[in-house]
Amino acid sequence: MKLVASGFLVAATLVFFGTHFLEGAWVGYVRAAAEAGMVGALADWFAVTALFRRPLGLPIPHTAIIPTRKNMFGQTLGDFVGVNFLSEEVVKDKLRRAGIAQRVGAWVLVPENADRITSELANVVRGAVTVLRDEDVQAVIEHAIVKRVVDQPWGPPLGKLLEQVLTDGAHHKLVDLMCDRAYDWVRDNYQKVMLVVTDRAPSWSPKFVDAMLADKVYAELVDFAWAVKTDVNHPMRQAIDQFLIEFSGDMQNDPATMERAELVKSQMINHPDVRRLIDSAWGTAKKMLLDAASDPSSELRVRVRDGLITFGTRLTEDDELRAKVDGWLEGAAAYVVNNYRAEITTLITDTVERWDAEETSRKIELQVGRDLQFIRINGTVVGALAGVLIYTVAQLVF
Repeated sequence: MKLVASGFLVAATLVFFGTHFLEGAWVGYVRAAAEAGMVGALADWFAVTALFRRPLGLPIPHTAIIPTRKNMFGQTLGDFVGVNFLSEEVVKDKLRRAGIAQRVGAWVLVPENADRITSELANVVRGAVTVLRDEDVQAVIEHAIVKRVVDQPWGPPLGKLLEQVLTDGAHHKLVDLMCDRAYDWVRDNYQKVMLVVTDRAPSWSPKFVDAMLADKVYAELVDFAWAVKTDVNHPMRQAIDQFLIEFSGDMQNDPATMERAELVKSQMINHPDVRRLIDSAWGTAKKMLLDAASDPSSELRVRVRDGLITFGTRLTEDDELRAKVDGWLEGAAAYVVNNYRAEITTLITDTVERWDAEETSRKIELQVGRDLQFIRINGTVVGALAGVLIYTVAQLVF
């Protein structure tokens, strides 16, 4: 394009000098057009060249504008982006009109897209789990979780929990189960009852007396167990309730009971089986996560996929939820632009400042120079037309 534009200048120059060897009334018009075209071409060449370098290397003021004022352009561009693109009103308006929640919901509820997101999340989980060092995670479990559990007293919270369970009556099913099992045990262990009675009978007591006594004891035990099982208001059940109520209060207020609870806690935490369970907790969880993330048919991935589809359906159908999500997005974007606008625009200014001035000028010229050469071509053509017009007016007037 430089050659084309220069060709127009050369053509105008040749025409101008060529007309000096010709005669005729029309020659003046052609010469005026060529002369004005030369002037227009040279003026626009100067203007275009001055953007990127000093014409002919001369230190003319206000030339080589892009190389010498590169940093100012970067600052101006950053300020322009900050004011016109990173203002809270502009960002909120763009997000509001974009309807991101609606679009995301419509995209997510497509099964193929939900599968894609699930697969990517699985890759993230696998990568995160693989990168984590086992000893670091185990240390976190030991110090952040186990230590916190150990340092907290168990008596009062367990007592409070038991008190709530008793108040709600949720323990009745457990008491029913215990009564049922007690009755079943007594009913099915006649020989053991007989053995207990006979072993504790005096040596001088006749065997048939021991047997009769054992039968009587067994029958009474069966009747008692049956009564406790079938009568929800049985005194034994009430005694159990009373014991549990008193025990829950002691765990919260009685120092001796709380001390024993702490002793039980210490014994349980330090038990070898419990220690082995704690030590292997991360390894077990890691294997479960890796297996679930790797298997497309795993319960974890299926639930995530179904949850995404359900969420997408709600986003498209529930106006209130969609408005809420859009509001969250607008609020988050507004927070970012209000608090980090300077950092974002600094990315532009710092990047421009790091550019080499001559290389920057060259890159810009390569991008827009083709269009700028048309300015030179138009300058030649417009100059020629203006020259003809001026010459014609002069001939008519003078």
